[in-house]
Amino acid sequence: MLRIIFGIVAGFLVWSILWVGIDAVLKGVWTDYNRSVEAMIFSAAQLVVPLILSAVCSIIAGFVAALIAKENSKSPLILGILLLVVGIFVQIAVWDKIPLWHHLTFWILLIPMTIFGGKLRRN
Repeated sequence: MLRIIFGIVAGFLVWSILWVGIDAVLKGVWTDYNRSVEAMIFSAAQLVVPLILSAVCSIIAGFVAALIAKENSKSPLILGILLLVVGIFVQIAVWDKIPLWHHLTFWILLIPMTIFGGKLRRN
């Protein structure tokens, strides 16, 4: 059980570090994206890229959770639920600034992509 908890915590940290790091790089190299984030006015591409980033972060985090937990079902699922709960609060903070389809897609992808990442680690 302790391994599962460590796996979930590690997966959450990995997701967060990847997200913050890649987002910072995007803001540094994609000046239009940086301005859009500051103004909270986005083009379609500027909305799709974070969804792809979230999916990739979720896959990697699920894999890390499963790797550390030494199992690939409970830890990725619980991690996905945790990411969804945190993601709901984050998305609610910008609810009126981003289209509904973006919020829903972000939420819908979190658990399946995290589980998929966990399944990449074979038992």
